[in-house]
Amino acid sequence: MYPGRNLPPRRQNRRENVNESIRAREVRAVFPDGTAEVMPTSAALRKAQEMGLDLVLVSPTAVPPVAKAVDFGHYQYEQKKKQHDAKKKQHVVQVKELKFRPNTGGHDYEFKMKNAIRFLQEGNRVKAVVQFRGREIAHADLGKKLLMRFAGDLAQYGAVEGVPRLEGRNAHILISPVKGGPKPPEKPQGAPGGTPGGAPMPPPSGSAAPPAPTAQNP
Repeated sequence: MYPGRNLPPRRQNRRENVNESIRAREVRAVFPDGTAEVMPTSAALRKAQEMGLDLVLVSPTAVPPVAKAVDFGHYQYEQKKKQHDAKKKQHVVQVKELKFRPNTGGHDYEFKMKNAIRFLQEGNRVKAVVQFRGREIAHADLGKKLLMRFAGDLAQYGAVEGVPRLEGRNAHILISPVKGGPKPPEKPQGAPGGTPGGAPMPPPSGSAAPPAPTAQNP
């Protein structure tokens, strides 16, 4: 057995699609002044280097491939910044679970419905679960009716995925947010140092009110 036979191949440090690594014979070279020209890759690279820049292949699948004369370090920074901004804008959909009993109603029901509306408006899915205890499982149809009522009350905000399903001692249903549904109201922003409506703050209790201005004779 020879040493090094099972070692992984060495990782190449050469940058791909930059300068001499560009394999295309000709490219559509774009320069900082906005001019674009189809030319041999070697000529485009030479012109970019004369400007003190790198030749970076930005669209390798185009015909011919598109390359830009840019500072490669700055180009990498801009690409990473774009990726970071795109990740920040992405919304990770979560499944919010709300638990019920077969006889849930009144204030508790309204409270859970308000939470479900908020979850759906935030773009998340809602999983409503009815839990049965003891002999309550014999009346599973009551739990299913409760789930369908809950889904109906949320019809303006979410769409039901299928029908209520019974698994063990739990019945559940999934509700997804509808596109173009009502959005949550924006919180009012008050003026700094004032009340939410922008009115001046009242004087603290116990302090004397400022004297009223007196009229002056001409």
